[in-house]
Amino acid sequence: MSLALNQLFDPAGELIASYRKIHLFDVDLANGTSLRESATREYGDGVIVADTEFCPMGLTVCYDLRFPELYRALAIRGAQIIFVPSAFTAYTGAAHWETLLRARAIENQVYIIAADQFGKSSRSFETHGHSMIVDPWGNISAELADGPGVINAEIDLDYLAKVRAELPSLKHRRL
Repeated sequence: MSLALNQLFDPAGELIASYRKIHLFDVDLANGTSLRESATREYGDGVIVADTEFCPMGLTVCYDLRFPELYRALAIRGAQIIFVPSAFTAYTGAAHWETLLRARAIENQVYIIAADQFGKSSRSFETHGHSMIVDPWGNISAELADGPGVINAEIDLDYLAKVRAELPSLKHRRL
């Protein structure tokens, strides 16, 4: 069995955190493609927030995006940025990708940095693309629709603190 990993490295190239995907994607697509990540991958079980020189950073992978409790757990543990490397299908990506990214950023008052593959995967399904960076208010700071490229956006931790101070929903949670 292999692992679906998201790994975080420091500027010197040293591994500082490794996350194993908790939610595996098992589905039968309308085009006849059957995907069974659980047949070839092991489930992860840890919520990972890495303390970095910049800020605490949370790690997730792809299908995890559909499980808001993971993102809340990351925020509760101090994450200010959450990474979401993905291979969302074209079908589900067109319908849900942007909405889910913006929702996770808003409800947890974090920056979301989401790199999504585009084109045809090795498993014969089209992927969505539309890598993006979303700020804690839910604004898309940068997006790359399709094709190779790099996006960047300012990560302003003072702005994040302002959002959290002006709408202190994380402090008001009761569950």
